[in-house]
Amino acid sequence: MRSPLSCAARRLLSRGALALFFLAGSAAANAASVSGNATLTSDYVWRGSTQSDADPAVQAGLALAADNGAYASLWASSIKFDSTPHASTEVDGVLGWRGQWTPDWAWDANLTRYQYPSAAALNWTELGATVTWKQRVWAQLGWSDDALASDTTGTYAQLGARYPFNERFRVEAAVGHYWLARSYADSYTHGLVSAVFTLPGIRQGGPGLELRLTAHDTDRAAERLFPDMAGTRVEAALQATF
Repeated sequence: MRSPLSCAARRLLSRGALALFFLAGSAAANAASVSGNATLTSDYVWRGSTQSDADPAVQAGLALAADNGAYASLWASSIKFDSTPHASTEVDGVLGWRGQWTPDWAWDANLTRYQYPSAAALNWTELGATVTWKQRVWAQLGWSDDALASDTTGTYAQLGARYPFNERFRVEAAVGHYWLARSYADSYTHGLVSAVFTLPGIRQGGPGLELRLTAHDTDRAAERLFPDMAGTRVEAALQATF
């Protein structure tokens, strides 16, 4: 049985292309901006567990944002699960709204649909919100009535911070906790620390390049829920933004 949130998200995000066209079409009125990214990573790690069986993954995303704060985005990644060998791609659609209370405080509320074209049983939806202070500290909250496609509720919270040493180097760290229904699995905690290097562009005005080195770790509960997927691992990623 599909959850109410998933049904609503499917109706909304199945029209994601229309939302993208709407934002693009409103450029004259709201000066919509377009951005994108492409990433090559040694291991696609999400909330502490690998989504690519510790193999490299290719990722790309496109976002359209209006001046009034509305935005829509699509993001895709190659994936690999031993338990679901026919799953090869993840496509995430996001509809959201963001703004600022003050120059220091910003907020973002969104609806994310995690879609797996070749493995529909893995599809699920999450409501999310993030509050950021000075682009240095953030608190994130996510909730779903079908967390991880388990047909049970789940709440995810993350607290993170970044510290720029200069224009080309910064350090980021975050800790997250996933409260899951006892009927599904034990709740778990994970953490990460990243060193991020901004690289000179190949040409002036070309795509921005970042090299990110990240160490991930989880508790035993995550390892029980995701055998051979959670635990300690290191990820290296090169991302181009445009």
